[in-house]
Amino acid sequence: MVLYTGKSILDIANQNNFAIPAFNISDWAMFLGVMDISEAKNAPVIIAIHPDEVSHITTDLIAAMHARAHRSPVPVAIHWDHGGSYEQMITAIQSGFTSVMIDASLLPFEENVALTKKVVDAAHAVGIQVEGELGTIGANDSYGESGAAEIIYTNVDDAVRFVQETGVDSLAIAIGTSHGLYPADKNPELRHDLLEQIKAAVGIPLVLHGGSSNPDAELARAVSLGINKINISSDIKVSYHNRMREILGTDERLREPNAIQPEPIAALKVTAAEKIDLFGAAGKAALY
Repeated sequence: MVLYTGKSILDIANQNNFAIPAFNISDWAMFLGVMDISEAKNAPVIIAIHPDEVSHITTDLIAAMHARAHRSPVPVAIHWDHGGSYEQMITAIQSGFTSVMIDASLLPFEENVALTKKVVDAAHAVGIQVEGELGTIGANDSYGESGAAEIIYTNVDDAVRFVQETGVDSLAIAIGTSHGLYPADKNPELRHDLLEQIKAAVGIPLVLHGGSSNPDAELARAVSLGINKINISSDIKVSYHNRMREILGTDERLREPNAIQPEPIAALKVTAAEKIDLFGAAGKAALY
């Protein structure tokens, strides 16, 4: 199988009404765990890395990810999540990402359009696909990912104009989700009615950010109504690091990665498998 650009991997999902999980990874072990479970599930996968994660793993690791992806029997895209500037997007393209997201959603509409179009022009010239964002995703306890104190829902007419004027291949929309984990007193409520309207108006693959800790039924419904990519970051990181804390707490002499890492990776895979099933992605590698 080959590395896929964001567009071609999402087009199949759009045509077949499922969503591909975009798992945010922040180290090599997490990456291998996500790859292994995606292959076990015969599911296409998007490896997402946002700027804070890039600063941790460095772009040098992308070449190794290419090597692993090219050995994979499932389609893989390596996606720069929440790019904050044109310069970052050029860095992503040069370092081997096959898909990029420019997030100018906090800028005024015209500035968001202008910056997104500039990124689209550069990326399409070299066959790399672009995700834009319109409206604002909320912020809970997230860090490393942008978010607004108040969610601004995506406007349908704006979405049509945005897609036409920028040429984006996929669009992240704001229908009520937030980055990070939700506090106990806050329940996300997805605007499924708004999702239906936007999907009917633009037709392209739609993306849901802030997918962690949303009720399964709400996410499944969003997929049925046209969401084709859901970002999962907090959920798998919590599973991974909570198990790591437990393992490390058992014996202060533990120091070899192979004595520490296998169980955290297994915990991550359980959570990732649940998302793959929930989004309807299991078995869908056969469509590529």
